[in-house]
Amino acid sequence: MSWVFVFLGFCLLIVLHEAGHFFAAKATGMRVEKFFLFFGPKLASVKRGETEYGIAAIPLGGYVKISGMNPEEELPPEVAPRAYYRQPVWKRIVVTGAGPAVNIVLAFAIFFFVYLAFAQQPTQKVGTVISKTPAASVLKPGDRILAVDGHAYSGLDRVPRLERFREEIGKHECSGRQSDGCRAAQPVVLRIERNGRVQTVSVRPEYKAADKQMLIGFSYGSEPVSASAGTAASNAWDSVWFVTTRTASVFGRIFESSQRKEISSVVGISDVAHQTVERSTEKSLLLLALVSLSLGLINLLPVLPLDGGHIFWSIVEKVRRKPVSLQVMERASVVGFALIAMLFFIGLSNDIGRISGGGFNTR
Repeated sequence: MSWVFVFLGFCLLIVLHEAGHFFAAKATGMRVEKFFLFFGPKLASVKRGETEYGIAAIPLGGYVKISGMNPEEELPPEVAPRAYYRQPVWKRIVVTGAGPAVNIVLAFAIFFFVYLAFAQQPTQKVGTVISKTPAASVLKPGDRILAVDGHAYSGLDRVPRLERFREEIGKHECSGRQSDGCRAAQPVVLRIERNGRVQTVSVRPEYKAADKQMLIGFSYGSEPVSASAGTAASNAWDSVWFVTTRTASVFGRIFESSQRKEISSVVGISDVAHQTVERSTEKSLLLLALVSLSLGLINLLPVLPLDGGHIFWSIVEKVRRKPVSLQVMERASVVGFALIAMLFFIGLSNDIGRISGGGFNTR
């Protein structure tokens, strides 16, 4: 049943994306011929007014067809004034950008709802101990961390206190070259409370290159708290900004092996979504927000046939004060298709490697 929810979630994001184009086109006076979910052969459709609404056979997206998207398309005299390429540049940018804008706004709204309705605050108790880490032989879920290397920071609130604990662990230096798996030269001394008894334990943190810090290998538990709308909005914006900058970093350094490994295809996203739907409503909503935001951001890449490509060439037309030839845009589309195909195969290759290596771990 979870796969059904995953499929419906993807369909929802596609429909809302295309609805952004659709309503923007209608609002700016353009003629919308088709509004379809998926591509390929038509499975079912119905015509309402001048627009045909339908579902196609290949579930790889959707599209809105506006009259005159091809500048050389011949249109009846009564339709020509409402053609896409007969409109001012600003209208074309609004229509093209409306789809990604809907995805980005939707992501913010979902983040806001989650941070408002499912607000959590970390506790000082150990929530999860990661296997095969230094903490695995020392800590247990439910242990309360009282002090790190003798520092209790009792005068601080809980969240800044836990941050100071993390900094104390990070002060420990590797015994050798900093590389993944390097243990600290000196152990961290933890004062903990377990089953009502206070005791002291030692553990050597391990340097993790991916996190760029010394780690013991556990996470704190959490408890629900009441959050204000302002706090939820701030956290939602922080999440949107983090994903945006991270996405830009990955694509800006795509020729680096470490960055390419972070790309996933629809296979990997579907598998992770399937796992999260089974485990948590909160995580499912966060993943939906993440996918929606990623869909919006990727569509803004300045390459045809993505929305960002249409925006880019509209701006070029505005700057040079005359239309760009169809031949130039067709050549640009070939490059765009090649880039999209490359990203798809990189993502698919990464996903196959993850699955064959044990699957996607969302815990």
